[in-house]
Amino acid sequence: MLAAAASGPGGATAIEDREATALGAWGRDAAKLAATPRTTVVLDGAVYNRGELGGSGDDAALIAGLHEEIGFERALDRLNGDFSIALHDRDSGELWLARDRFGVKPLYYAEGDRVLAFASRPRALFGVPGVSREPNRQFVALFAASHYRTIDNQPERSPYEDIAQLPAAHLLRFANGRAEVRRWWSLDADDPVTGSEEELAERYRDLLLDAVGIRVASAGRPAFTLSGGMDSSTVLACAVERTGSKQEAFSSVYEDATYDESDEIRTMLDSSVDRWHQVRIGSPDLLSTISEMIDANDEPVATATWLSHYLLCREVAGGGFDSLLGGLGGDELNAGEYEYFFYFFADLVAAGREEELDRETRSWIEHHDHPVFKKSFDVMRDGLDRLVDLSTPGRCLPDRVRLLRYASALDPGYFDLDSFEPVMDHPFSSYLKNRTYQDIYRETAPCCLRAADRQCTAFGLEVLWPFFDHRLVELMFRVPNGMKIRDGVTKRLLREATADLLPEETRTRIAKTGWNAPAHAWFSGGGRELLLDLTGSESFRSRGIYRPEEVRRLIDEHEEIVRSGRPAENHMMFLWQLVNLELWMQWLDAT
Repeated sequence: MLAAAASGPGGATAIEDREATALGAWGRDAAKLAATPRTTVVLDGAVYNRGELGGSGDDAALIAGLHEEIGFERALDRLNGDFSIALHDRDSGELWLARDRFGVKPLYYAEGDRVLAFASRPRALFGVPGVSREPNRQFVALFAASHYRTIDNQPERSPYEDIAQLPAAHLLRFANGRAEVRRWWSLDADDPVTGSEEELAERYRDLLLDAVGIRVASAGRPAFTLSGGMDSSTVLACAVERTGSKQEAFSSVYEDATYDESDEIRTMLDSSVDRWHQVRIGSPDLLSTISEMIDANDEPVATATWLSHYLLCREVAGGGFDSLLGGLGGDELNAGEYEYFFYFFADLVAAGREEELDRETRSWIEHHDHPVFKKSFDVMRDGLDRLVDLSTPGRCLPDRVRLLRYASALDPGYFDLDSFEPVMDHPFSSYLKNRTYQDIYRETAPCCLRAADRQCTAFGLEVLWPFFDHRLVELMFRVPNGMKIRDGVTKRLLREATADLLPEETRTRIAKTGWNAPAHAWFSGGGRELLLDLTGSESFRSRGIYRPEEVRRLIDEHEEIVRSGRPAENHMMFLWQLVNLELWMQWLDAT
């Protein structure tokens, strides 16, 4: 027996029940379902280029028609969209599942007792016969005592032992009682793009405008996230350029000036914002809010930033909007993260460009030195020693310092964290390209895309990320590194491409605050007492995941660092993950 159930923003609707196959959708909004005499399709997501594909009906009907005309895999190649798809072909008896190129839309599956089931979120699979909700032990250990970047290193797995995840850009074909998973799209960067920086900036600008434009056109009443950085500002400015109208923007604002970007955001208001909604994040009811988030996500949530996003989504939905656009993906495409400098330096070393390495290192120190995260030639050389294998072109190494920073907090009887070897993809000869590729498919992007999808869906919103338009990704993986980082400044080509779109103060700003949240304060003072109560409970201690004495030491040290203000890295990331993990365990006990 084959049973297939699609979970997404639809309405508990079965559209086929023939012999041993059933497809359907559940959720809050209207399902995207289509059926022809031959083909049944369930779609979670959207197709943005349907204007160039023709066809009639909605997106699900378009996919059904393309499948019948050219086959499922060729149909996927023609789609520009964010989607998880289930398609049943009655003639061949095949069931096809597919996920978009970058995993904007989640998709899970499980094989139970004579059953193959799939869903957009794990909870829908808990009731499948033979499928338990037992947590994946490796996931638990990594979430407990490693860095959030490690938890998606194996994208074919989920937080649950019996539930698999279909990786981004992959499909599953089920036929004759067997499931076959394979990649349907690959990023090709071997053919460098040609043209001057001015010409490529113009090409980039045109693609940006189109990527934003086709997504805005698919939205009913869109809102925009706006931080002080270039990425969200670029998406907003492109929408204004395409629609000819200022838009409504939502920003998380904080009392702590270290995290608040209000001053930087204000440079965008006159040119692009019709109404600025400031979502003030003070001292949230931490346990209650995180518990709500876990219920929306079916798993612990990777970073404290997503608490701010959750509260922002609530405000957006309350304002009557139905979609939310933002700048996620811009850092990976444009080498915007601080750590990308090390891989840029490694490419210079590999190319024998020593004078340029010296000049770029000096510029990096000048622009980006920090009291805690120091920049120097010694730091540069140490980074190269730890993070890249200079004997193998393009081979990046796991950051074991970051991976094992909190390994001492994990009970060694629960999992041997030191034996975990992350998969490090190296499809290209460039260290910088491989590092950003790793982030898109195995580190920073997956958990962010998943949280954004789940939290927007919880409030009836569709989430749209124009930087994950595959045409933009393909272009930016083919441009020279010097068009991403030069003279200690990141996002060079994006800055050139937005010369007539962004205010100069926004476009030329070098310092990067980053979208973050002041969780250090949430776990200090009264927050410390909350932590002590949680970690002192019998349920926490009986799980055997943590070493309680080491957890107590880290809580106390975090308090001392925050209270004293001394220049040291605090433990807010570890403590955020600890609280999320314990509340997830409690949620599982109660579900």
